[in-house]
Amino acid sequence: MKNLFTTTLRINLDKLEGRKAWEHLQNRDRGKYRSYSDAVIAAVNGYFDREAKLAADPYLETREKEDVFLRQVLDTIKEGLKESGTGGLGALVALLQSGQPAQASVTDPMENEDLDKAMDFINSL
Repeated sequence: MKNLFTTTLRINLDKLEGRKAWEHLQNRDRGKYRSYSDAVIAAVNGYFDREAKLAADPYLETREKEDVFLRQVLDTIKEGLKESGTGGLGALVALLQSGQPAQASVTDPMENEDLDKAMDFINSL
C-alpha cells in the first residue's frame, strides 16, 4: 500500500506571482514532470535545499555570482581574440612568454602606459 499525502494547492490567479506559478505548471516539460505533483515536489525540494546550502555557506551566492562574472569576462576575451584574428593572439603569446614587448620600437609614452595597464590586468587573472 502506498503512503500518500493529499493536499490542496490554491493559487490566486489575480496576483502576479500566482499567475506566474500557474503558467509554469501549465507549460512544464511533461517528459520531466509527468504531473503537477512532480513539478511541485521538485520546486519545494529545490527551494528548501538551496535555503539549507545558503544557511550552511553564507558566501555560496557570492561565489556563484563571481563565477558567472568570470565566465562572462573569459567569453568576452575569447570573442575579442576571435575577432582580432591570429595575429593578435601571436603577439599576446609572445608578450606573455617574454614578459617584455616583442618590439622595443614603441616610443609613445601613452602606449607604454597602456601596455603596463594591460599586463596588470592579465596578471590579475
